[in-house]
Amino acid sequence: MMILNMGIVFIIMYVVGNLIFVSKHKHLLVVLLSLEFIVLSIFFFLLIYLSNIDYNLYMLMVFLVFSVCEGALGLSILVSMIRTHGNDYFQSFNLLS
Repeated sequence: MMILNMGIVFIIMYVVGNLIFVSKHKHLLVVLLSLEFIVLSIFFFLLIYLSNIDYNLYMLMVFLVFSVCEGALGLSILVSMIRTHGNDYFQSFNLLS
């Protein structure tokens, strides 16, 4: 019963993260934070799932490595955008130039 409740919580976390990702597209920082929230919900889901089937958690470490790389790449894009344009608004720069 507890696993079912935790599954519902993970699904709600994932859906809320996706809703924020789709609706808040004005600032790059909010988009990156919503992506990290989605990754966190997937991490918790994998942790509970792999623990319940008594599987080794090496795949979870690989997932964490890729999520850290994704976060570092997103922050580098944010820093370069703020240095070139002065803010993180998507409307303040042209994608073609």
